[in-house]
Amino acid sequence: MPTGDDGERVERGDRTMRHFAVHHDGVTIQVSHGGRGRPLVLCPGLSSTQADLHELTELLRRDHDVVAFDLRGHGLASAADRYSFEAFLSDLVAVMAELGRLGQTETPVLVGYSLGADLAVHYASERPDTVAELVLIDGANPVPEPFITEADLAEFRAMWEEQAARQEAERAKGTARQVLLSAQDILDLNLELDVLRSGILDQYRKIDRPISMIMSTSIAGESTEGRAPRHNELWRAGIERLVRERPHVSTSWLDADHRLVFTHAPEIAQIIRSAHHPAGRPTS
Repeated sequence: MPTGDDGERVERGDRTMRHFAVHHDGVTIQVSHGGRGRPLVLCPGLSSTQADLHELTELLRRDHDVVAFDLRGHGLASAADRYSFEAFLSDLVAVMAELGRLGQTETPVLVGYSLGADLAVHYASERPDTVAELVLIDGANPVPEPFITEADLAEFRAMWEEQAARQEAERAKGTARQVLLSAQDILDLNLELDVLRSGILDQYRKIDRPISMIMSTSIAGESTEGRAPRHNELWRAGIERLVRERPHVSTSWLDADHRLVFTHAPEIAQIIRSAHHPAGRPTS
């Protein structure tokens, strides 16, 4: 079982921020906890940290008691010897197991961004009684065919190598925005996600809690050339496929690309605020 260490408390008006660490599987996960209202757990995505999600987190803390954390190899979390979907899922499981010690008596809303959305669906499919509802931001999409084809590999590898190069300064300083994964780690995880998303409808079928999707209209940008049109079409086709099978899933589309959590945080917070469902109310 993971253990938590009490950390510093930081007063912010009438709210108290608490920081602690969860130790499991040889890694240390840094967690922050604060706000007021319904409990909410915010799971970041691949290459994003709780520092990156600061604006959204602060907006959500106006109406929710928010738990935010860093996945292994991200931000203030420690490095690991493996970066697989199952390893990241174990990080979420470890954080969720700590909620009881925070004094939360109500089951939380589980919000996931990108990879974090996929983690949330897989978590809830195995432990549906531990979440009140799901909010999935631009992830967990049952796309009808893989995003990354053989023809895309070189372009994606170059994109993530450039991203890894930009991260060198953050890693050198050890900042809260650092990402320790290599370009190959990120490529491997995206290829793994393609496989998992091909069967994710099976996970949705196990969940009887309300689900809200917040999706970008142009996940790959607005270019009419290259890979963008195909990926944007796949993204919408995946959600259409989901809603056909699970018609009670609520979907909101934002005119944005995959960076929507950074560019449209107020809109996302408002959607989450207005999507309140009584705890435990099923979707069907």
